[in-house]
Amino acid sequence: EMLLVESGGGLVQAGESLRLSCAASGFTFDDYAIGWFRQAPGKEREGVSCLVLSTGRTMYADSVKGRFTISSDNAKNTVYLQMNSLKPEDTAVYYCALTPFSIEVIDPGDFGSWGQGTQVTVSS
Repeated sequence: EMLLVESGGGLVQAGESLRLSCAASGFTFDDYAIGWFRQAPGKEREGVSCLVLSTGRTMYADSVKGRFTISSDNAKNTVYLQMNSLKPEDTAVYYCALTPFSIEVIDPGDFGSWGQGTQVTVSS
């Protein structure tokens, strides 16, 4: 069974940082791309960042470029999302998911095996 488990969320003030973790199991890590997504109350789930594990290629939403960094520790089968300079508009539940496809945009519809999510709240 493919399983992704997110952790690392919390309550921070604007300008502070958080690092989210996505621990993966049940599949060959390098065969997939893992994406981070977020969903704020009343809004659609949106793609935040994606890492193609076999090539190291990264993708970011315009709203987080320069502030968020995605990375992996392949020995631990874990993908991280380092979030710096957090803003109140970053408040959401953050999810990770995987895709076997070659993608050009971070579309939630292309991803599966969603984790349970971790709440990130940024106060002003």
